[in-house]
Amino acid sequence: MPQVALTIENGIARILIDHPERHNAMTFGMWQQLAQHFETIAQAPEVRVVVLSGAGGRAFVSGADISEFEHLRDSAEQVQRYEDTAQLALNAIAACERPVIAAIEGICMGGGLGLAGAADLRYANRSARFRMPAARLGVGYSLHGVQRLVQLIGQANTADIFYTARIFDAPEALRLNFIHAFHEDGEFHAAIERVAATIAGNAPLPIRAAKLALRTLSAGHAIDAAAAHAIEHAVQACFDSADYREGRSAFLEKRPPAFKGQ
Repeated sequence: MPQVALTIENGIARILIDHPERHNAMTFGMWQQLAQHFETIAQAPEVRVVVLSGAGGRAFVSGADISEFEHLRDSAEQVQRYEDTAQLALNAIAACERPVIAAIEGICMGGGLGLAGAADLRYANRSARFRMPAARLGVGYSLHGVQRLVQLIGQANTADIFYTARIFDAPEALRLNFIHAFHEDGEFHAAIERVAATIAGNAPLPIRAAKLALRTLSAGHAIDAAAAHAIEHAVQACFDSADYREGRSAFLEKRPPAFKGQ
């Protein structure tokens, strides 16, 4: 049965997109589960980082499950309900206070691009293949989804991948700045674990402050007084924390810090 599974261990929340028989295509129920898992993570202070991945080793996410479209995206009302549900999940990823890593192994197409684009960090294996096939399916793509891609790869590159619906590989995804790096297939999982463990071992308050600032800047609007105050408050919380004292002590004592997020 297709599902999105959540496990939490050693400060790392792992979300597994599990629908391998359809290359991890997202069903309506899976979009709902994804949003629910981020609600759970928001209430779990032990989580330092989130890793999104696909089951089976052949795909991250191949897009929406088209087999559902006939009965779930047939009328205008159904289309709107589906889009609202998917957008809720994507917004939950983007709004998560913890860094979110998209571990892209194999196929990443359509909604998979949107899902990965909502994450903070994107890493792929060399065999990864990317595509925005909307123009080959007659499917419209939301303003928010297009906006995220424009912010990541620019308007000209977004136009290219939307208009041509062509497949591109991991080296090109890196050149386009869609991913941060790619790794050889046999080294991919170890590389993801290193990044996740590194982030989980860092002080969470400065990371949250940085993400708040980055999210505010990426909105593309002038920073108002309320947003600036929220960022200043998050920064001040870092200096008021026990972790700030721990970081200084660990540096002077030449030992690894043990941050508590307090």
